[in-house]
Amino acid sequence: MKISVSVIGFNDAADLARCLASVSWADEVVYVDCGSTDGSMEIALRFNARIFKQPNDFNINVNKQFGLDQCSGDWTLYLDPDEEIPALLAQELKVLPETGGFSAFNLPRKNFYFGRWLKYGGKYPDQQLRFFKKGEAFFPCKSIHEKLSVAGKVGRTVNAFNHYPYKGVDDLLKKMGSYSSRKSAEYRRSGKLPGPVRPFRRFLVNYFLKRGFLDGLEGLIAALTEVMDGFLPLLKYSEENAGGSDRARVGP
Repeated sequence: MKISVSVIGFNDAADLARCLASVSWADEVVYVDCGSTDGSMEIALRFNARIFKQPNDFNINVNKQFGLDQCSGDWTLYLDPDEEIPALLAQELKVLPETGGFSAFNLPRKNFYFGRWLKYGGKYPDQQLRFFKKGEAFFPCKSIHEKLSVAGKVGRTVNAFNHYPYKGVDDLLKKMGSYSSRKSAEYRRSGKLPGPVRPFRRFLVNYFLKRGFLDGLEGLIAALTEVMDGFLPLLKYSEENAGGSDRARVGP
């Protein structure tokens, strides 16, 4: 049985070495670079990854799927550069396919905001479908914020993997700006807008009902970041279309 790991990246040198080091046990690592200029390619070479180059598509799932298509293993694990696989989960993944009957597995994810593992506010266990049998899962590539689609029985791992989404305040603001631009482009393409109340409703649910406040300042930052991730693309869309006659349809 052969396990492949697929990673795509764009100027992720600060995270990539940690990610690739955590999957050094895999039989194959596929790295798709989307135009990096920060030395990411050299890092991938150092870890003996099979390297491919793709344009930095606004829908990043197009390149995620491209990476999956290059994998030759019987099973594939998809990771983002700011994620890592701890040793216990690595050992579990090596034996999971032998259990039989499953096409894919959800992995619990630990989200670390500024060094703190968030246990509340909907941030854990944050199940992610990431490990699957070759050919039995794919990205639909219709939305920039989508998950793998799988046909078949899905199991769960016991051990979690780690996610470090922001290296600091500047990185948080940079990623929020990039996401809002991509999401605004998606609104223009689809002709549909979510209702402006939705981000605030999500804040109330995650911060209060799901007790995000128990994670302290980092929990508050996480909840507010989700509000801005929902609201900024609407503002950007409105700004880019100011004075125009075309408008996307606003949803509930």
